[in-house]
Amino acid sequence: MTSSTQKKLSHLRVIGAASGLGAQDQACADGPLAFHHSQAWHQIERHPLVDWGRTLFAPAADHLSATARIAELCQQLADELELALRDKVFPLVIGGDHSVAIGTWSGVARFAGAPLGLLWIDAHLDSHTPETSYSGAVHGMPLACLLGRGDKRLLNIGLSGAQVSAAHCVVLGARSYEPEELEFLQQQGVRIIDSEEILQRGFAACLEEAGKIVAGAPAGFGVTLDLDVLDPQLAPGVGSPEPDGLGAREIRLALRQLAATSGLRALEIVEYNPDRDRDGLTARLISGLIGEILPAIAGRGGK
Repeated sequence: MTSSTQKKLSHLRVIGAASGLGAQDQACADGPLAFHHSQAWHQIERHPLVDWGRTLFAPAADHLSATARIAELCQQLADELELALRDKVFPLVIGGDHSVAIGTWSGVARFAGAPLGLLWIDAHLDSHTPETSYSGAVHGMPLACLLGRGDKRLLNIGLSGAQVSAAHCVVLGARSYEPEELEFLQQQGVRIIDSEEILQRGFAACLEEAGKIVAGAPAGFGVTLDLDVLDPQLAPGVGSPEPDGLGAREIRLALRQLAATSGLRALEIVEYNPDRDRDGLTARLISGLIGEILPAIAGRGGK
């Protein structure tokens, strides 16, 4: 094995998913390119283990509905994730609104050949269906789709049926949601650790429990981070800000620990809205989060 091949086995590939079609405020579509051109990215791209792969866009087809265009993007994104994993690199998806998660985790599940564990770090539950949604926005539906419930065009992209194992799925940090999606996740058996429980038990204890649940999935697990889980004073550039979020130190701790956990297959960071960012604060936060996982990625070299 050549040294260049060994390097390839351990590097991180960033994949942009530039769509805001699932959200009311569609400026998240600009998030991946804005981050790619930011000073925050230019500082980290010099790292020998990091490269930017492709940035994918929803088709600009006027005859297609928003959901149909999201479905096409998710198909492309699933293919890109599967390709990255076959290339033996670690994929990091930068979104885009959270509807792109349907493509990300469908592609990982297809590669793994079985439903995944998934840690969904988010201020929201994102588990509506078209029948229960108040807004009709698809970025409020991706977790339900990954569990096998939703618009048929957004299902079965990776595997037939669920892409995520409900028994190995945890939502961490939720603080704004509707009763219908809470009921759905409870019926499915998904563990929900909301902001109130985090305040009562402490973040470290909640993270430890969540990590054990998702890492117990035989096919491996993933982490999807919606930046709105953070307090908007720390991360103003998000699609749907909610007051009183988690701190940056807590999220950095979470990613550092999870990246070192056996079975992690991919990471996703979504809902970066550059129109709402202040002086690049959120872009720098994203760059810092990438930096947290790089030591663990480097440790995978040759494995």
